[in-house]
Amino acid sequence: MANLMKELVSGVVESVLKEILKKAGGTTTKRQKRQTRSATTGRFKKAPATKAKVAKKQVSRRRTAASRSKTS
Repeated sequence: MANLMKELVSGVVESVLKEILKKAGGTTTKRQKRQTRSATTGRFKKAPATKAKVAKKQVSRRRTAASRSKTS
């Protein structure tokens, strides 16, 4: 009788652990952008290549004592 209870409890614990581990290791899927179709041919259009923007220089601003003491 004790052996039967032990087997029952261990089976329940194993199934719960398996369920938890299955949920914990989930990988997220990448989002895909919607493809636009050509009006004339109906095929997918290729996305236009965008030109990379030139990096702007970072301008440091001098903080005065008055600006530091301001509460936001």
